[in-house]
Amino acid sequence: MPSIFRITLLLFLLSIATADISGQTRPAQEDPPAREGSGQPNMSRDTSGRVFLSWVEKVGEKRHRLQFAVRNGARWSEPQTVAEGDNWFVNWADFPSLVALPDQTLVAHWLVKSAADTYAYDVNISRSTDSGRSWSKPLTPHRDGTKTEHGFVTLVPMADGRVGAVWLDGRNMKEGGHDGHDSHGGDMTLRFATIDARGRISEEALLDARVCECCQTSAAMTQEGVVAVYRDCSDKQIRDISIVRLHKGRWTEPRTLHADNWKIEGCPVNGPSVAASSRQVAVAWFTAANDSPRVNLAFSTDAGANFGNAIRVDDGSPLGRVEVVLLGDGAALVTWLERTEKGAEIRARRIRADGSRDEAIIVAESAAARASGFPQVVSSGDELFFAWTEAGASPRVRVASMRMAGGKK
Repeated sequence: MPSIFRITLLLFLLSIATADISGQTRPAQEDPPAREGSGQPNMSRDTSGRVFLSWVEKVGEKRHRLQFAVRNGARWSEPQTVAEGDNWFVNWADFPSLVALPDQTLVAHWLVKSAADTYAYDVNISRSTDSGRSWSKPLTPHRDGTKTEHGFVTLVPMADGRVGAVWLDGRNMKEGGHDGHDSHGGDMTLRFATIDARGRISEEALLDARVCECCQTSAAMTQEGVVAVYRDCSDKQIRDISIVRLHKGRWTEPRTLHADNWKIEGCPVNGPSVAASSRQVAVAWFTAANDSPRVNLAFSTDAGANFGNAIRVDDGSPLGRVEVVLLGDGAALVTWLERTEKGAEIRARRIRADGSRDEAIIVAESAAARASGFPQVVSSGDELFFAWTEAGASPRVRVASMRMAGGKK
């Protein structure tokens, strides 16, 4: 009997370990800090491991506000307001963000209309040095003055109180001529600038003179500098993922990360995601080349200079909308939307650099519609936090969390 008891106990302990390592456990949904009518969530973490959640809430018929909350132990803080206005550009795919700099300064961005045309809007960036109680007068990182699209921003915390901004910039496009699916009248560009603690803009750079018009950008800091990934666009309408790196003070020339050769005449509104730790980089992206939708992941061990083979992530019917985080064991966790008979599910999977994969985690049921937005994930220690928009008559940002072995270093 004792031996049977020991065997039973061993099998029980192994089952717990397997569930933790493989990610079989479903994340636990929590009471969200966001109210009904909220959407467009974004998540980030600071160097101490604090997790930030930002979102947009509708106020009345035309007004919107950007709010955020901080994870304190097992709970979220009360929401704080960054800014609000009745002339914002609010979009399911082009959403605000908030990051914390190494000195704990908070920096946020949102989008404000610059003219009556649908796609005429500017990036607004503001910072707070008192934990979000007050915010500086917003400024724009672009100084072209055109009434065109400026959005799909990624903020990157940098040294010396600076924040880097990567964004899609339509200054070369015809004013009022962008319908979100073509580039007639000029090309969308990818640009970069830094903003210091005194609001001074510098290091302005054109990173790519022709890119896809409305796919999200993503950027991260490696041991050697910033890496930025985005969906490119060739003159033959090949829209694969490209990468540029800030190396020794200079930006590299754009380079295709993986030759999917996805030819599509309109923007798929499905950008890549990058995560970095020291010299390790992981990039996840969606492609539908050859009418075969898939989510891929690739690893780099030299700060993004070179990448290994593409590893398939999805379960056979992906919609994309990817996010990626690196875990402390060197693996990456990728989230994406998978189509199902009922609509869609937000799924997550741990992938290792050797190509081995865990079973997928079902984070939550979702919908294939645009209103469901882009699910978010961030890691802190051995905890994973998820956020997404629950679409419907009363949309609302939802959150969930779980523990997983191999959390962020």
